[in-house]
Amino acid sequence: MGKAMRRYWLPFMNSADLVEGDDPHGVELMGERFVAWRDNRGCAGLFHQSCLHRGASMRLARAEGDGLRCIYHGWKFSVDGTVIDTPNVADPNFKSRIKGRTFPVREAGGLLWAYLGPRESEPAFPHWPWMDLSDAQRLITRHVEECSFVQVIEGLVDSSHLGVLHMNGLQQSGEVDLGFAQKVNSMQRNLAPRLEVQDTDFGFYYAALRDIDDEHGPRTEARIAAFVAPCCVLNPNGDIATFVVPLDDVRTSFIHVFWSDTQELNREPLRSRHLEFIGLTPEVLDGFGLTDDTLGRTDRPNPRNNFHQDREAMRLGTSWSGLPGLIEEDVAASVSAGAVRDRRHEMLSAADIGISRLYRTLLGCADAVERGEPPLGIARGVNWSQVQGRHGLMTSEDWRDLIARRKDPETEGAS
Repeated sequence: MGKAMRRYWLPFMNSADLVEGDDPHGVELMGERFVAWRDNRGCAGLFHQSCLHRGASMRLARAEGDGLRCIYHGWKFSVDGTVIDTPNVADPNFKSRIKGRTFPVREAGGLLWAYLGPRESEPAFPHWPWMDLSDAQRLITRHVEECSFVQVIEGLVDSSHLGVLHMNGLQQSGEVDLGFAQKVNSMQRNLAPRLEVQDTDFGFYYAALRDIDDEHGPRTEARIAAFVAPCCVLNPNGDIATFVVPLDDVRTSFIHVFWSDTQELNREPLRSRHLEFIGLTPEVLDGFGLTDDTLGRTDRPNPRNNFHQDREAMRLGTSWSGLPGLIEEDVAASVSAGAVRDRRHEMLSAADIGISRLYRTLLGCADAVERGEPPLGIARGVNWSQVQGRHGLMTSEDWRDLIARRKDPETEGAS
């Protein structure tokens, strides 16, 4: 699976967090350690943490404007791997015969992306439509979780848990004047949606169909998520992309990209209102141990202290889960099963069609690479402008017709 995932472009950090001329920034990705750095031209680079020469850490390197210089013997490398200087080697031509341990980096959509696979197999860079929006229209968050990336993705293709685990949040969503809240409000009315999947060139579509009978009469609502190999899910709300990238086998980086064609989500007061409703404020992430600095700390909620679950609130009926918010509930459900859940004891049901399709899709990617073939979405390419999550009312018997429509005026207003 590691070989398969390295064949894709993977986001690894927020562009704004890498400041020109700043010190080297440590990065963990796919079980390896790297150093991210931006030179005096504004170009971002990703270096392997071990220096090419004798393996000293490049996190200790001197930032010298045009490159990073290892403090051990002074070898200096640019962001593209060009060896600028080897002061302890007399041969002036030596540095032209070697290349630093750097990796291709792209900067797009407010994120830094890396390709860690074989250079001869580097795929085209995915250009999502939200990359063309201004920074003000795009809100990016990142948190980390202490479990396998697969367990995190499972929650994103599991519509039936929403009305149960997030019962309190959904009940409050009708009172919140946010597009995100309004789009998820109806899920509490039907806890057992009809589920269907369809394989695609990029992964699969996962559709949750709910019959709703309210003051507007009987209707069928479709919430369609798109899983894009190897680790992206486009939320049915239509304006959220999530990237679930392994730091290693048992720790995961979770990147949210929220966007709007009409509103400046990344400006106050909308930014804070959005983050507070979902539970992605810096205070929440720090308090629940979901940052790089707090992950695994014993004074934060974790499986050993039952995530500080409020059992009294559960007994009083004021909280279904005993956990404070949407993100905390998802994290507890994923992490409590163990860093790598023992799937021999699973009992999948008709509600888990998205889970089983996720397993097959990921295994298919790994199998393809083992056979010497490109994994899903690489060989044929993907039309990124057409891949989308969708939410709306069905006007035919086939939810696939909803994907073909760009907007549903009855359910898709401003975000």
